[in-house]
Amino acid sequence: MSYFRPAIDAMTGYVPGEQPQSGAKVIKLNTNENPYPPSPKAIAALQHIDGDALRRYPDPFAHEFCQAVSVALDVPKDWVIVGNGSDDVLNILIRACAEGRDRKVVYPMPTYVLYRTLSAMQPAEIVEVPYGKDFQLPIADLVAANGAVTFIASPNSPSGHIVPLDDLRKLASQVSGILAIDEAYVDFAESSALSLVGEFDNVIVLRTLSKGYSLAGLRLGFGIANPQLLSGLFKVKDSYNIDAIAIAMGTAAMYDQNYKNETATKVKVSRAKLAQDLQEIGFKTLESHGNFLLATPPKQNAEELYLKLKESGILVRYFNQAGLSDKLRITVGTDEQNQALLNVLQ
Repeated sequence: MSYFRPAIDAMTGYVPGEQPQSGAKVIKLNTNENPYPPSPKAIAALQHIDGDALRRYPDPFAHEFCQAVSVALDVPKDWVIVGNGSDDVLNILIRACAEGRDRKVVYPMPTYVLYRTLSAMQPAEIVEVPYGKDFQLPIADLVAANGAVTFIASPNSPSGHIVPLDDLRKLASQVSGILAIDEAYVDFAESSALSLVGEFDNVIVLRTLSKGYSLAGLRLGFGIANPQLLSGLFKVKDSYNIDAIAIAMGTAAMYDQNYKNETATKVKVSRAKLAQDLQEIGFKTLESHGNFLLATPPKQNAEELYLKLKESGILVRYFNQAGLSDKLRITVGTDEQNQALLNVLQ
């Protein structure tokens, strides 16, 4: 006898990137964390949290943070929904919109596999559409799948490619359900699809503070969409899904755009150098708009190389799935960390 719903028994849980043991000396290049510390203003906000803020329930809608998003991104503050990481907003979307065979979840592959996990939990039927050659967006096939929610990660992980705005606009105009554009890595790219939320009432753009803002440990993300779309999502979200510490630190980080942009620029410069250095020792790398590279080793088995790097105290990400099993996803670290990786590879 099982205590769980059939959907839970049948599904495979999401497997996050490996976390090193506490105190272990490891160069961690496997979960796309920013190698630089958060904004000093965010750290100062943490240091000034008082006991009363922790005694009381937090603002259920994180209005202070929404105001900071409004100022930073030039969007109305009532067009923002805040989540416990952008993963929380993904979950809210699926819980609110998808169900069974009639309300499917659709996305191109390969991409962020949490879309699959959250859909299986619902459960909702999943349609995974292969990307075209050179990661061309398969617009016609995505539209034909008739999803209640269609997810597009741009920049995409693990490939690092960005979907052209015209392709996203065309998709938004043709899908019958919601188009969710996941911009977790947008701070390392040169363009965004944020303008589409003003053009289409079925588009939501998702952002996170985990990557560009160096706050992966805080768990804070948000979605931007018109209030009519958000109204249904607010019915589903947990009452107090964002704690007072996250609101205070996230607000300070969001106002400090200069610091975020400076660290993102450093990552982009290091990304270009790391790609060139990897190519010089025989790796093939895809052009990336995220803070990582998808790299194919010249001769070695990718899984064996991942294990050898792990033995040397360097963690990268290996995906045992079709189209990726001969590749490694490598987070861009500091120049010193990247050089340590190259030294081991050489």
